[in-house]
Amino acid sequence: MDAHDHGLAADLEAMMNMGSSRRRSLRWLLAGAATLPLAACGGGSGSSSTDSSGSGTGTVGMGTGTTTTTGSCTVIPEETGGPYPGDGTNSNASGIVNVLTQTGVVRSDIRSSFNGASGTAAGIPLTIKLKIVNANNSCGAAGEFAVYLWHCDREGRYSLYSSGVTDQNYLRGVQGADANGDLSFTTIFPGCYDGRMPHVHFEVYRSLAQSTSASNRIKTSQFTFPMATLNEVYATTGYSSSASNLSRISYATDNIFSDGYSLQLGTMSGNVADGYVVTLTVAVAA
Repeated sequence: MDAHDHGLAADLEAMMNMGSSRRRSLRWLLAGAATLPLAACGGGSGSSSTDSSGSGTGTVGMGTGTTTTTGSCTVIPEETGGPYPGDGTNSNASGIVNVLTQTGVVRSDIRSSFNGASGTAAGIPLTIKLKIVNANNSCGAAGEFAVYLWHCDREGRYSLYSSGVTDQNYLRGVQGADANGDLSFTTIFPGCYDGRMPHVHFEVYRSLAQSTSASNRIKTSQFTFPMATLNEVYATTGYSSSASNLSRISYATDNIFSDGYSLQLGTMSGNVADGYVVTLTVAVAA
């Protein structure tokens, strides 16, 4: 999982690892740069950051770390979708990468590849339970919204982009929320690649119908896991490289979570033998 040269993405990541005051100045400068690709949906000022995996290629999208308080709850921060979104906003070596329009992407179990691809990601079972709430309605249920979610595999690789898994599209999927805003995914616990705290990416859409195009997303964000759980998982077989990478990073030095992550920290239950469940309430300005 050695870092590869991502061109612009790598340059941006290096700049974003500056001190916080310098990052703010750089963010103001970049805000007016119309030539930057893949501007993430959402708005507000915040610490713009890039997200790079240990392998693969792709152009990077920019996000913000801004939180917005609307009514009685705080909207989850807008973050970068990273270089590996697979939502039609960038390319890999073969061209535009878009799973949102593929048959089979709407599914709760995202461990295996779909739409003609084969392969299943190995790792400790993880159930992700999200609740979408409406910050414009006193944090009431946002209703039948939809979420596109993706993350790296146990080895820290992103399907469709990273070396060895460009022919896979596992660990990606879309789910529609019920009337209460609840939805879930069955997956594996993601690994930790060099330079980032373990995390899961997601985009929120107003409906399943709108989730077929990234231009319709109303929120892009990420969430992470408690350190105690990370240490438990990464002490198991198959996660040894993750344990090593985790020892060199922290929430305070991560280029996404260093400005705060209280709204992006999942609540955990479970164990290594039986698998884990992570729950998170996601407030959006619906």
